[in-house]
Amino acid sequence: MIFVTVGTHPQSFNRLLKAIDELIKKDLIKEEVVMQIGYSTYEPKSARWFRFTNYEEIQRLNMNAGLIISHGGAGCILTALSYSKPLIVIPRLKKFKEHTDDHQVQLAKKLQQEGKIIFVDDVKNIFNAIRNVSHIKNKRIIKKNSLSKIISRYISSLS
Repeated sequence: MIFVTVGTHPQSFNRLLKAIDELIKKDLIKEEVVMQIGYSTYEPKSARWFRFTNYEEIQRLNMNAGLIISHGGAGCILTALSYSKPLIVIPRLKKFKEHTDDHQVQLAKKLQQEGKIIFVDDVKNIFNAIRNVSHIKNKRIIKKNSLSKIISRYISSLS
């Protein structure tokens, strides 16, 4: 199962949801996909979806997923990586009015440099990233404490 999450940020992330829905519709993604769509206005047609749920359900979905696709929010990233799952991160972008700035890009680039995630800078490249996940599945296992340190260093560098 692939779990897609856009977190609780109040702006839509339709761009990501539409891209995944299209891949399912074209039969390029064959496994089950569950999407947490938050405040997005796009409602997927080819996958099971919900807006919000409780913390325990989010944990269960992360635990049961073979792959997690997330926006660049630190909370979603931390949760996904705490389960040692392959994680593709597509940051929300200011130019698409998905966020107020591009800090998610900076965080995703840093985590990719550290070998913790797969950073996708354009939704057109999601399928290639999904296809390549099987090659790197076992290289993404990290300890919770090391990710906390990376995120703390990143946040400190913004000051």
